[in-house]
Amino acid sequence: MAARRTKQAAPAVEEQATERVVAPERVPEEERFDRAFRPQSLDEYIGQSQHKENLRVFVEAARRRGEPLDHVLIFGPPGLGKTTLAFILAKEMGVQVHLTSGPALEHKGALAGLLTKLEQNDVLFIDEIHRLQPAVEETLYPAIEDFQIEIVTGEGMYASSIQIPLKPFTLIGATTRKARLTGPLQSRFGTILRLEYYTLEELSRIVQRSAGLLGVPIDEAGAMTIAARSRGTPRIANRVLRRVRDFAEVKGQGKIDADIATMTCEALRIDGFGLDDLDRQMLRTLVEIYDGGPTGVETLAATLSEPRDTLEDVVEPYLLQQGFLARTPRGRMATRKAYEHLGLRPPKAVPDNENGSGLFEHE
Repeated sequence: MAARRTKQAAPAVEEQATERVVAPERVPEEERFDRAFRPQSLDEYIGQSQHKENLRVFVEAARRRGEPLDHVLIFGPPGLGKTTLAFILAKEMGVQVHLTSGPALEHKGALAGLLTKLEQNDVLFIDEIHRLQPAVEETLYPAIEDFQIEIVTGEGMYASSIQIPLKPFTLIGATTRKARLTGPLQSRFGTILRLEYYTLEELSRIVQRSAGLLGVPIDEAGAMTIAARSRGTPRIANRVLRRVRDFAEVKGQGKIDADIATMTCEALRIDGFGLDDLDRQMLRTLVEIYDGGPTGVETLAATLSEPRDTLEDVVEPYLLQQGFLARTPRGRMATRKAYEHLGLRPPKAVPDNENGSGLFEHE
């Protein structure tokens, strides 16, 4: 019965979540489930409480004035809800959201074509906005400041420019690399939000909500077990939930409890801190090959045969936040907590676990 309910519930939620989205291409399986679990309003959104309350005020003020919401920049590690917030803000404003990404806007013409399709007060969401081409970024400036773009026709002495007015809109940019955004672009956002990792209680509520959408029974202990191994990230929590559901149906009684959740995470090699094989491999590489560091990220990427961006965007943030890794001017270092987690004795001097910056002497 649980399996049949799952097949019926998820598509219905997906349809509701995407009814106002302008996105011509089909999305992969992971994105399909992300959309299915996506909350539809600020009331449904769990976590990021301070940002949520501020956004309520900004949205209400914009609606009362009949103006577009001020441009918003959202940054933070992957999976924390940047795209979800863009969908919600568009829904709260009663407008459509148009999705694209920095790499997809390869030239000024692509941006111009997208901007001219926007209706009054629509939301333009640009993911990975730090990857915009310089020429495209410069074209974006007058669009978000004066709601107009300049089109140049002809060449040389026959060249002329045409000013094309745009309907007022809201730009929402998302990035995992705020430091890579140029100063002029950052300064044009009226609201800048930094998303934080979620607490265990918040993730547990997210897991229970998602389980309800999937039609899978789950108890509080099972939800908390999944939350504890989800790296403070809702996307990971939902991904683990789907795998726990599989184990519950095949090796359990269809209900998710702490035992079945733990069994699943052990099978997936996700430990109690939420670290997976790549996390532990990075720590072991630092400890066993480079004597705990300091080691440059390029060296680590080459040794692990992983892209540098994967280490910096996906692996490092959580390891730093949890105190397993330290950044120093000379490179990355494994902390005492990392040695202890790997079951190894730390050397005489390793970075302090609390802030990842100081050194202490091992007794």
